[in-house]
Amino acid sequence: MKAVVMAGGEGSRLRPITIRRPKPMVPIAGKPVMEHILNLLKCHGITEVVVTVQYLASNIEDYFGNGSQLGMHITYAREDTPLGTAGSVKNAEEHLTEPFLVISGDALTDYNLTEFIQYHYEKKSLATLLLAHVHNPLEYGVIITNEDGHITQFLEKPSWGEVFSDTINTGIYMLDPQIFSYFERNKQFDFSQELFPYMLKKGDPIYGYIAPSGYWCDVGSLSEYMRASADILQGHVRVEIPAKNIGDNIWCEEGVEIADEAQLYGPIYLAHDCKVKAGAIIHGPSAIGYYSIIDERAQVDRSIVWNNSYIGERSELRGALVGSSSSIKSKAVMFEGSVVGDNSIVQEGAIIQPNVKIWPDKEIEAGAVVNTSIIWGSQGRRGLFSRFGVTGLVNIDLTPEFAAKLGATYGATLPKGSIVCINRDSHRTSRMIKRGVNAGLPSAGINVQDINQVPIPVARYFVRNTDAAGVVHVRVSPYDQRIIDIKFFDQQGLDINKTTERKIESLFFREDFRRVYLDEIGAIDVLENPDVLGRYLEGFSKVVDYDIVRKRKFQLVVDYSHGSTTQLLPDIFERLGCEVIVLNTSPDDELSSRSLEALDQDKQRLATISSALHTDMGIRIDPSGETISVVDDRGRILDGVKMLAVMTSLFLRQHRGGTVAAPVTAPRALQHIAKRHDGHILHTKVLPHAMMTAAAREGVVLVGDGRGGFVFPSLQPAFDGMLAIAKLLELLATFQMRLSEVVDDLPTYYMSTTRVACPWEHKGKVMRVLSEQYHERRAKPIDGIKIDLGKEWVLVLPDADSPLFHVVAESVSNEQAQALAEKYARVVSGLQQ
Repeated sequence: MKAVVMAGGEGSRLRPITIRRPKPMVPIAGKPVMEHILNLLKCHGITEVVVTVQYLASNIEDYFGNGSQLGMHITYAREDTPLGTAGSVKNAEEHLTEPFLVISGDALTDYNLTEFIQYHYEKKSLATLLLAHVHNPLEYGVIITNEDGHITQFLEKPSWGEVFSDTINTGIYMLDPQIFSYFERNKQFDFSQELFPYMLKKGDPIYGYIAPSGYWCDVGSLSEYMRASADILQGHVRVEIPAKNIGDNIWCEEGVEIADEAQLYGPIYLAHDCKVKAGAIIHGPSAIGYYSIIDERAQVDRSIVWNNSYIGERSELRGALVGSSSSIKSKAVMFEGSVVGDNSIVQEGAIIQPNVKIWPDKEIEAGAVVNTSIIWGSQGRRGLFSRFGVTGLVNIDLTPEFAAKLGATYGATLPKGSIVCINRDSHRTSRMIKRGVNAGLPSAGINVQDINQVPIPVARYFVRNTDAAGVVHVRVSPYDQRIIDIKFFDQQGLDINKTTERKIESLFFREDFRRVYLDEIGAIDVLENPDVLGRYLEGFSKVVDYDIVRKRKFQLVVDYSHGSTTQLLPDIFERLGCEVIVLNTSPDDELSSRSLEALDQDKQRLATISSALHTDMGIRIDPSGETISVVDDRGRILDGVKMLAVMTSLFLRQHRGGTVAAPVTAPRALQHIAKRHDGHILHTKVLPHAMMTAAAREGVVLVGDGRGGFVFPSLQPAFDGMLAIAKLLELLATFQMRLSEVVDDLPTYYMSTTRVACPWEHKGKVMRVLSEQYHERRAKPIDGIKIDLGKEWVLVLPDADSPLFHVVAESVSNEQAQALAEKYARVVSGLQQ
């Protein structure tokens, strides 16, 4: 049998240590990771190997040659350009005339390949995938199999709401050569995203083998690389360590010198001819490369030092990584997660702060305290995006330097010469961060149009109707003035999708984004607000019937929340002929963000004033102009779900047979309302992008999020609180109804919501077990796991940003709904054990 070892990976997430070596050549315990894979193949009797190479291919070819030194026969299949996983193997088709094994050259594993191969033949499969359970399945392809092992579903890099299993694709396959007939040579093609789903759809025998035991680690990031090295030294993975254990899990190759006064606490790997001087202290798991020197009284704790490097007297490494031929001089300190690339020098007394990365060939001057990565500035976080965009504490997580780097990163994802609009709220911290983003964008060759500080719906509408490629909006969080949100919209005015988010994150963390030459640096133009606002009002007027609202002469109390809608709404209310009592119209940095408790107090105050003045309704619009809170003419505060039901009722009266899109958390009352008017309810995921995308579906007349946000496809597929107010007034006037009459006509519903804390590493398991235990009662999978219980239902929804689950239940009474939510909260808690 032959095996194909895929070794074309660049290892972009491992930079800077992969700048001068391909990912399969990264050393672990004295050998390149790919050599551990070749040894595994040999242990299972596979000595005929085809290696697919692309990035720095000569490094691999020069090191392994024809494989004779390993007792193997190796041939190489080169890609001139990346062809994808399947495309690269197709490149070696002439060598593969019988069933063959495919394995990654840049992962570490000790799985029993013999049992895996036997399983493939027993099942008479065309493709068999080796599967594993992992704590966090988000970065992998999730696989679902039936009891017989037949694969039933693929899900490539899912969001938490889509995770129905923690069983993932390890990238180890047994394949029949027949698969080559399914795709063309020299064209990019992927196993997990294209070939396997095609085979599944075609009905081919495709199986998943879940290894009963064994180790697997995708050495795809710096943290995973450190973990893999530690796992080998701690005996968690069965691989050959090319050294002698001299006791206490201290592994030494030939020529190692250890001073009598040195203190070593295993597990430690010392490569040949390295030296550990007197008074030096090494705590494992640590690995020291050949010809490296740990000088007197230096301290190395849980760190990796590559070949030919020097760790100076009294210097300290704590959870750090030092590349080849580098020097960490006397009394220098490297903290947790820091990396120094090849051929670099850290001079005496310098401090490399946690998670800072130093690219190759750099010199850090004596006594310097390095808080930012070299080349490009501040160090990024593990993940950039949350449901609100890029968020963080101002001047702690999100600094002007961070913002400039983020702007340059976003610009690098767009073609040079593109136009990006930039917008903010009125807060001074937003101005500071916006100027940072504004500085970064032109450095990537992007032209900036500064539209100043307009409501978010206006910014979204403007970009839809210009040549701009996107918008960056900076705001203080509506709920906490210490937090800044940086939101990105595409050329359609929608939140950017997950693919774009991941592209930005990848470039941000790699820190090698585009820098243009001086004659390509982008321009910054400041646009006049009347032009931006006027364009929005022109479109607004086309979808609102001012005349019918004017005849009603509504009396309103409106809370502007110190936001930017004061630029537009007074003019809109005048056109609508409304008599308005206004609250909180002036900008106020201290009051523009409100805690949930303060927000409830604001609504209660609005209800009190509205009732006392006997107005038709009270309305609070959020500072960004996207959502509304409403009090009816009887002084009742209508929560977001109630307002969704109100708007659904009014819209389907006007658009009989239409469709309203709502999140999967919405009550069944919406379906009863839709039935009255021959309408339909389209359930969506709960994230804003999913709901805005639903607005483009045929027949959709309204989208609501159940939190006061509404999308009106007639104007744009984006949340718009200003248009929500106008359409609410228009429909009440059209049907000659008071808001309280619409509320009283709604079907009753009873819902309860609770939250359950759950560590990130247990989320995948919880989703998998719930999916398996309740598969007979599961509703159509949309977001999370929804269990249909007849007159009741419960939804278990993993939070995208926090280590917790939301449990939403609907039943026949408040008590029953609360009991149902609490019951399944206990189930979720129990599954974490």
